[in-house]
Amino acid sequence: MPFADALAVLPAGTFAVLAGVLGLLVGSFLNVVIHRLPRMMQAQWVAQAAEIEGREPEPQAPYNLIRPPSRCPGCAAPIGPLQNIPIVSWLALRGRCAACGIAISPRYPLVEALTGILSAWVAARLGWTPAGAGALLLVWFLVALAFIDADTTLLPDSMTLPLLWIGLLLNLGGTYAPLADAVIGACAGYLVLWLVYWGFKLATGREGMGYGDFKLLGALGAWLGWKMLLPIVLLSSVAGAVIGIALIALARRGRQVPIPFGPYLAIAGFLTLLYGRDLLALIGTV
Repeated sequence: MPFADALAVLPAGTFAVLAGVLGLLVGSFLNVVIHRLPRMMQAQWVAQAAEIEGREPEPQAPYNLIRPPSRCPGCAAPIGPLQNIPIVSWLALRGRCAACGIAISPRYPLVEALTGILSAWVAARLGWTPAGAGALLLVWFLVALAFIDADTTLLPDSMTLPLLWIGLLLNLGGTYAPLADAVIGACAGYLVLWLVYWGFKLATGREGMGYGDFKLLGALGAWLGWKMLLPIVLLSSVAGAVIGIALIALARRGRQVPIPFGPYLAIAGFLTLLYGRDLLALIGTV
């Protein structure tokens, strides 16, 4: 029996568990993406600046998502396969490096657990279908983008633009929305936040968000269609306002400190992916 057919006959609960385990493994890789991709971008900008100035870029050791192998940031001890088991290794090591004892951030198992839970949630909701398989990919992108933006206030083009094109390709067959709705969604998603950006800038003289936010909403529009932009914008705005006020009040965060909008778009995109029609119906009754 072909592998795809074997998955199709699995009980929904079994497929959700398998997707959750796969999500844990993907989450481990996403930790690498979240940590390294901004540094790779920084190195690229430095090299480009040197080229513009007519200088020879300084030689750098290979640094990408694969090389060098993962090492402890404190003592540079290599992290072996048994120390890379999602969540389990962190718990077994009690959150510390086996070689030097330096603390390992609890965010690593958090990203793994979050990716596993969201993957299982998607699988339970959509099952082993083209929509379910594509949704897993979208969720993994959103997890990485949310954490990168939270860390750096950057949403890399190397992730948002491929995400947009993948959404349009999947909708060639109407996986999530008719292709026309997806194309309009991509354009309208970008344009909506572009207009908000310029309206805020003209009114205050300050930038309220970055261009990466426009591209992420455009990508979500390409996946889910223009009709789903309203719940995405409403949910992300509410989440951003509530969490932003809480950060100002509880963490004494200054009002002038920028708050990344990407994580709220990611949350709203995930909820709309799974419950978009229900959200539209709810909005229509308000």
